[in-house]
Amino acid sequence: MKAYVFPGQGAQFTGMGKDLYENSALAKELFEKANEILGFRITDIMFEGTAEELKETKVTQPAVFLHSVILAKTLTDFKPDMVAGHSLGEFSALVANGALSFEDGLQLVSKRALAMQKACEITPSTMAAVLNLDDKIVEDICASIDGVVVAANYNCPGQLVISGEYKAVELACEKMKEAGAKRALILPVGGAFHSPMMEPAREELAAAIEMTHFSTPVCPVYQNVTANAVSNPEEIKKNLIIQLTAPVKWTQSVQQMIADGATSFTEVGPGKVLVGLVNKINKEVETVSA
Repeated sequence: MKAYVFPGQGAQFTGMGKDLYENSALAKELFEKANEILGFRITDIMFEGTAEELKETKVTQPAVFLHSVILAKTLTDFKPDMVAGHSLGEFSALVANGALSFEDGLQLVSKRALAMQKACEITPSTMAAVLNLDDKIVEDICASIDGVVVAANYNCPGQLVISGEYKAVELACEKMKEAGAKRALILPVGGAFHSPMMEPAREELAAAIEMTHFSTPVCPVYQNVTANAVSNPEEIKKNLIIQLTAPVKWTQSVQQMIADGATSFTEVGPGKVLVGLVNKINKEVETVSA
């Protein structure tokens, strides 16, 4: 069975999508439609912008989404048996499997980016990568800290990202190193994604998701929140709303997809981060980048 996976924020690069725009009439049409919907020429920033311009949350999230979704729509043999996306990538996955229209998906991603940006500005917050420490130890250390710090991304065995208030994350990093972590490194991100710090953004996005039409998809999506196959539109919506304040269970999602019969994983979008993570989770399955 074929699984298709879609990357999240951080996979962007200058020039992304330019080859698609220049070589496919459909891609060009969709990119131009995106410029109209967003009210600014995101294609100019994607194709010619600096890394700094691309790093702005209101640009990054729609840019990664557009690259992934438009690439999927131009693939001749795109017939997924199952899909999943890492954080933001879940929206790309939901357009790719037909649960969301291109237009609705882009509008939700744009609203999500702006809501997250606003939430980041309320309290100084950040994320940190913890390497080579058991998940349970990471969770226990987070629970022992005074202040908000939680496990946010279960990326692959031995790689977990924590998220929360700046001081709490710093303190947790010190304790992780004492407990034997190979690294506990603050990441260059704008805020504490997938933590309770995103509650204001969750509320804002919830209203937009509730008003959006979701269809029954052509294949199940393995959602970050549950790591299980979901096809029911109402359940998809509910999990998508919870996603902003809940951890990304990527390791568990990939393991479940394999348990359910996935034999190959194709990463659709910028970069090869997810292919790398899948290989670390299971060396037996075939992985390719679209």
